[in-house]
Amino acid sequence: MAKLDVDEFLQRFRDRAKAVEERGIPPLEGDARKIFIEQAKLDHLDYSLVGSASWSVEEGNLVLRIPLASGSDQGTETDS
Repeated sequence: MAKLDVDEFLQRFRDRAKAVEERGIPPLEGDARKIFIEQAKLDHLDYSLVGSASWSVEEGNLVLRIPLASGSDQGTETDS
């Protein structure tokens, strides 16, 4: 198994987010076009979130901390 370089791992997610942002839309029409665009938005969000993470190793686990808000809202959770 290859050794995990977490910084390179996170960079790959930043690169993927940038690639999604820069790629064009293939010649799709109607619902297929809407589905492609919505999926691209979700892909960009997912890749950007992971790419923005800070990391640590805690008790043998890789822990990614993903900032969800700026300023004083960071770190607050809401109960559902």
